[in-house]
Amino acid sequence: MHASRKPAEATPPRLGPLATLPIFLNLAGKRAVVVGGTAPAAWKAELLAAAGADVVVCAPTLAPEMSELLAGGAAAGSLVHQARQWDAADLTQSAIAIADLDDEEEAQAFTCAARAAGVPFNVIDKPNFCQFQLGSIVNRSPVVVGISTDGAAPILGQAIRRRIETILPPSLAMWGRLAKALRSEVATQLPPGAMRRTFWERLADRSFGSAPKATEELHLRASLHEIAQQADREQGRVTLVGAGPGDAELLTLKAVRALQSADVILFDDLVSPDILELARREAKRICVGKRGHRESCRQDDINDLMIQLAHDGRHVVRLKSGDAMIFGRAGEEITALANAGVAYDVVPGITAASGMAARLGISLTHRDAAQSVRFVTGHGRHGALPENLDWRGLADPNTTLVVYMGGKTARAFANHLLAEGLPRRTPVVAVSDVSGPHEQRWLGVLKEMASQFPMAATGAPVVVGIGQVFRKAGRCEQLRHVDPCVPGRPARTQDVLNGVSLPGVRELVETMT
Repeated sequence: MHASRKPAEATPPRLGPLATLPIFLNLAGKRAVVVGGTAPAAWKAELLAAAGADVVVCAPTLAPEMSELLAGGAAAGSLVHQARQWDAADLTQSAIAIADLDDEEEAQAFTCAARAAGVPFNVIDKPNFCQFQLGSIVNRSPVVVGISTDGAAPILGQAIRRRIETILPPSLAMWGRLAKALRSEVATQLPPGAMRRTFWERLADRSFGSAPKATEELHLRASLHEIAQQADREQGRVTLVGAGPGDAELLTLKAVRALQSADVILFDDLVSPDILELARREAKRICVGKRGHRESCRQDDINDLMIQLAHDGRHVVRLKSGDAMIFGRAGEEITALANAGVAYDVVPGITAASGMAARLGISLTHRDAAQSVRFVTGHGRHGALPENLDWRGLADPNTTLVVYMGGKTARAFANHLLAEGLPRRTPVVAVSDVSGPHEQRWLGVLKEMASQFPMAATGAPVVVGIGQVFRKAGRCEQLRHVDPCVPGRPARTQDVLNGVSLPGVRELVETMT
């Protein structure tokens, strides 16, 4: 028996240091000054006018780009050219001032005049003469995304912009305008909190699809009315989310959206801080750790907490490592929720077996080596091997076998397979902390696993792969054996082949060639 513990609220991570503070400035109908007629100045003038500013361009001469801009006019705001040098009076009553000046003394004079007038200023490509920076922009107005690298890497900022451009559909602008049209009505009909957030989540769920239809506003107003009518019978819900094997980049988009909409997150010990960092910052985080052979929260306590929070009208995210529906006791939680009348849904995650296969570059069902794959737990109800495993079926040489939570019971597991006739030299791979920052790997054969299994001492969750598909792991360049005596230190490939860290590996490799 292992000691139990109670769910414990975790302190959300503090906001890390910011190189700059992103601020979105409303310039509609306000005066803006651009000094210089160069191509860079033209881009800044166009940007300010697009934001609705009345832009005054002070420049004796104009580059072709600026002449073309002035002749064509702005998408919004206005553009006026004054063919002369700037002076301090130009900055009076201005909301913002930008200049393209090569001369350091003139740049200094410009910043002094702007300070005296109380105007935020920027001298292009001269960070020492800037109160603010203009980063890369993704325009889905009224949705606007600004990207800054604090002047350190403008090309990186542009690359990030290109990536975001591919993610955000052009129709997002139409959804943004629709949201703006409904904003005051939502504020009037729905109180702040869960109900209002429910409405905006419904709109957000649709906004990444096709453009809104002509009837969309009517449908959203009906949805608004429906939510408002439920004020007296507000119910929460639970979302079971698979967090994947460890790497935050392996989360699904749907999982991220669930984390961003959660009121409360009940998370396991194995969920990485990087994944929790993606959650809505206001969400309460409660650790309900469940670890084999360690002090864990009782499943009944977790079930009761989920139900209580949902009855309080909260959106609860039950965040589990890997896939919630594979060895995650999700079945017990779903039964408890259904019996309590709590609505729930499930967001699948990448299970540890898939994560391990991807990391090793190995297909679990390579047709030359396996006709099926089986997932099995190495951790029974009382910590030992489950009592009712079909050992004869598991010893099928044409099946890839993946053992979850198999670190402590690996030797006993291997001995059962050997007793059923599985060849002693069947390849074995074990990976702990799959895709995580402390991932370790071990390569061996079944007879070695039965006599010695160093991964059992890592303390991290271990996934064991057994079968002929792992024969290719011996040739895989990215596979590095980790000496369990020195955690985190990858041994050189030559060390592995010489058997320095792992006795018997040379014999294994010889059987593979």
